[in-house]
Amino acid sequence: MRGDHPEAAEPPPDAEVRSAEHGHSDVVAQPHTGAEGGAIIDAEARAAEASSSEYPFGRPGRRFDRRSPFMVGLAGAAGVAVTYAGIQILLAVGQVLILIVVALFLAIGMEPAVSWLVRPWFPRWAAVTTVFLIGIGLFAGFLAAAIPPLVTQGGAFIHNAPDYVSHLSQRYPFIHDLNDRYHLQDRLQQTLGTDPSHVLGGVLDAGREAFSILSSTLIVAVLTAYFMANFTQIRSSIYRLFPNDRRPRAILIGDEIFTKVGGYILGNLLISVITAVLTFIWLLTFDVPYPLLLAVLVALLDLIPIVGSTIAGVVAALVALTVSVPITIATIVFFIVLRLLEDYLLVPRIIGRTVQVPALVTVVSVLLGGALLGIIGALLAIPVAAAGLLIVRETLLPSLDKR
Repeated sequence: MRGDHPEAAEPPPDAEVRSAEHGHSDVVAQPHTGAEGGAIIDAEARAAEASSSEYPFGRPGRRFDRRSPFMVGLAGAAGVAVTYAGIQILLAVGQVLILIVVALFLAIGMEPAVSWLVRPWFPRWAAVTTVFLIGIGLFAGFLAAAIPPLVTQGGAFIHNAPDYVSHLSQRYPFIHDLNDRYHLQDRLQQTLGTDPSHVLGGVLDAGREAFSILSSTLIVAVLTAYFMANFTQIRSSIYRLFPNDRRPRAILIGDEIFTKVGGYILGNLLISVITAVLTFIWLLTFDVPYPLLLAVLVALLDLIPIVGSTIAGVVAALVALTVSVPITIATIVFFIVLRLLEDYLLVPRIIGRTVQVPALVTVVSVLLGGALLGIIGALLAIPVAAAGLLIVRETLLPSLDKR
């Protein structure tokens, strides 16, 4: 009879045991037979008795003694192993994490435009699509218009660099002394030599670099689209990590951080475009060589706070030196005025006072960000520093003042 075998006697080896009352599962190790052994059959009978509606898998047993030497040693070893594995994972996926962070910051930067477009008759998905397509269109249009002259001017600049050094050394004694001391012209000619093996290696390296940049750009674009489309869910998920009684304050502080980061990124991009256009007009007016190449360089370097515009001005002044000394002096004055215009007119009006970071913190954060993540770290240093200062001012300092 089904389930009618005594505990003391072992059923025949060929007898089929399929009783649900004895803890058998109908989908595991069928058919259940006496060949499994009397000990297992006895355990299955006791398992069936232990199962109940409240505890379908039996009542939990006695907890492990967490203070026992074995458990303490096991926890310590597990902690070391998990920490080591985490560090190795971070090192292995470091480049991918950088792309994810860049995409997230771009999505946060475009969030103000998306939220501004959202209306009862214009849903969020339409706003995200519109902003994303406009951004992609502007970027593609810039590349289509700028890459051909950039390649032409860049190639001409590289080809004529040794001649420029020779021309400058003939016109200006101090450059002649530098050339004699450091052999600048010879070094440039060696670096830009026409050895076929070097040319082939340079072409292969350039191809690999171009493929890497293209793939990274595509990954960032796709991730940015996903972050923009799911930003409301991401925001809600972040806030749900906070306890319910602290969640309202977390929302207030978090939204302020999103506002600061978004305003800074959009404003910084717009200011870089304005400075690049003004630089291009200036260089083109005074016939300074390679105006488009230098304007794009100014736009890229101007994204880096504090030092970017200064480096761009030095490079442009050195190129203007090939024209004349008065043009060089005028170019230096132009970049000084441009920097003052940017600091006292463009930044207050475009970025506003949303990102309030002291000058010392700005310099230190840019240096640390550049040392850790290169140009990307320097670009993201200011909004990260602004967010950190806000968190410290609103959470850490009030608790310290109460002690």
